[in-house]
Amino acid sequence: MFFIDTSRNGKPVYNAIVNQSLDNYLVNDLKLPGHGLIMYINNPSVIVGVHQNAYAEVNFPYLKKNNIQLVRRTSGGGAVYHDFGNLVFENIVIDNDDHFGDYEYFAKPIVDALHDMGATGVEMRGRNDIVVDDKKFSGMTMFKVGHSYAAGGTLMFDLSMETANDVLTPEQDKLESKGVKSVNKRITNIKDYLDEPFKSMTADQFKIELLKRIFKADKLEDIETYTLNDHDWEIIDSRLQGKYDTDAWNYGENPGFTNYVSKHFDIGTVAFNFSLKDNKISDVKIYGDFITGGDIGLIEKSLIGAEFTNDGLNAALSKVDLESNLGKIDAQSLTDLLLS
Repeated sequence: MFFIDTSRNGKPVYNAIVNQSLDNYLVNDLKLPGHGLIMYINNPSVIVGVHQNAYAEVNFPYLKKNNIQLVRRTSGGGAVYHDFGNLVFENIVIDNDDHFGDYEYFAKPIVDALHDMGATGVEMRGRNDIVVDDKKFSGMTMFKVGHSYAAGGTLMFDLSMETANDVLTPEQDKLESKGVKSVNKRITNIKDYLDEPFKSMTADQFKIELLKRIFKADKLEDIETYTLNDHDWEIIDSRLQGKYDTDAWNYGENPGFTNYVSKHFDIGTVAFNFSLKDNKISDVKIYGDFITGGDIGLIEKSLIGAEFTNDGLNAALSKVDLESNLGKIDAQSLTDLLLS
């Protein structure tokens, strides 16, 4: 494993829109052979998953009033709040998909490093979370292109819980499924669980100490490193223009179809926004924080024109490979959700 330095002209980049586009460039364009790791800090921002409806996840008046960026990532998962007290790590693996989907594999170096820094209660929990004291401080996600992929997540060091609670509006069903009533009760910062001097550090200082332990190095200079150069940044800038820096990508379209149903399953939250005509589905859009390497558009397409009955919806959904394109969920469960 080697480190990919994403600083620009020797200075860290905090722009969340720029940082969220880096994995796409590294996987699709640069393609450095082997296993690379990036780690960065974002300015205050809300990051939504590629399949999420931002309008159902974010308190937009609060977002605007407090000048918080809204950024859509290229992978699945749920909405999260980032600020200068939060770290983001991503493993960039090229031409080897042996560990794709294995969150524990990529969490282990982080977990081991935090144990070494005093947070001995840190462990992997559930599908893709890292927790301490039964509270989540890191969530992970992945996206794949061919045999290459990015796998990473957040690491809350000293994040503003108050801001996260005010700007994120998770669906009540998701909270109830976890037995809690608010965002604050299910997340925590790792800072207070660390030994000194780590708990007194800034997030930037903590990042350096974390990297040294991940790579088992005495100083950053001892770590094998690729630093993004001017040519890399020219391409990254060009990729941003017209897509990742647009409202169309980051906010997405809120189609406003007549019906909206949502439920939290083992694979994550799945939501349908749809309209009916002559008791058949005329328009439909699927949202959620599920993680899939498939194409949910195939499921949407199968539902167009389907009779809005148990048999009609089941028949339509049974024509699609749900596991490959959404996750381990059966047609009847989705049918029940639509009919609810």
